[in-house]
Amino acid sequence: MKILILGATGRTGRQILETALIRKIEINCLVRSTKKIKNFIPNDKLTVHIGSPDKMEDLKKAAEGCDTIISVLNISRKSDFPWSSLRTPKTFLSDVMKNIITIANADNSTMNSVVTCSAWGVHETIQHIPWWFRLLINYSNIGVAYKDHEKQETLLSESKNIKWAIVRPVGLINRKKVKAVNVSFDNKPKPGMTISRRELAQFMLDIAINDRDYWYQKPTISSSFFG
Repeated sequence: MKILILGATGRTGRQILETALIRKIEINCLVRSTKKIKNFIPNDKLTVHIGSPDKMEDLKKAAEGCDTIISVLNISRKSDFPWSSLRTPKTFLSDVMKNIITIANADNSTMNSVVTCSAWGVHETIQHIPWWFRLLINYSNIGVAYKDHEKQETLLSESKNIKWAIVRPVGLINRKKVKAVNVSFDNKPKPGMTISRRELAQFMLDIAINDRDYWYQKPTISSSFFG
């Protein structure tokens, strides 16, 4: 198996990249700069492509020979402040997903599955999040990302000939200790408020490489209450 990781220089993406290389999985990644992943280079299991996934030719080259794409891309802001201005276009996620679907459906494509990261609060799960977070989504630039997560979810779930899984994590934290993952559908069981990026990384990788039972599903995941 060969996996293309999109978003490998981000806080979650680096966790996925590290975990995948520890497991000796062959990885391609597409990055604008190697600065944030230079500690992983060189590695005989890692091929780094320079470019941007919203550019079809860059993505096509990076995806060549890959079986699966794991995407942890997001709409980037200049800081974590909810009203901070955007770094990426408002439709970055859905634009990339259109490119992924086009490439997957090409006659010579080897890529047939996609595991993408969305968020708790997207689509029907908006009713499950705390009221104060709904306000942030409605009245800050956080909402821009949620709108585009909705678009990319719809594009992927309605695509043809692609095996997909859409993972909706709750609030992401950087805890080093790995706990069990609580998986929720339709708010049952009720999710916790946080999950570590490392737990999210392992969960998404497990879907891709172990063929876990979350294909064609949209699980909300949080850290287990019981450790």
